[in-house]
Amino acid sequence: MSSFDLVLACYTGLLLAGGLVGFLKAGSRASLIASTLLALPLAVAMLDGFGVVASTKVARIWMQVLLVLFTLRWYKKRRFLPFGLLALASLIASGLLAGWAED
Repeated sequence: MSSFDLVLACYTGLLLAGGLVGFLKAGSRASLIASTLLALPLAVAMLDGFGVVASTKVARIWMQVLLVLFTLRWYKKRRFLPFGLLALASLIASGLLAGWAED
């Protein structure tokens, strides 16, 4: 497993775990469904479902979209958990992914 895939797998797992925690703690099916749908493009990219070049592009673009989404939600809610943590994780992961697999 490459470093690119490792970062992608950790971030995808974090998204899925967040949805599962939201479901188990608050009974939020929406949290579980949303986390699964947000993690799906990253999981497909990790498995090279789009082809090697397209997978890296999809992963990097989707990670930046999630960074904006989570940052906006954090700003709106004014609470660090869960959106601030996800925004921070998105920033770190997208920064790491930007350095690998340049086209």
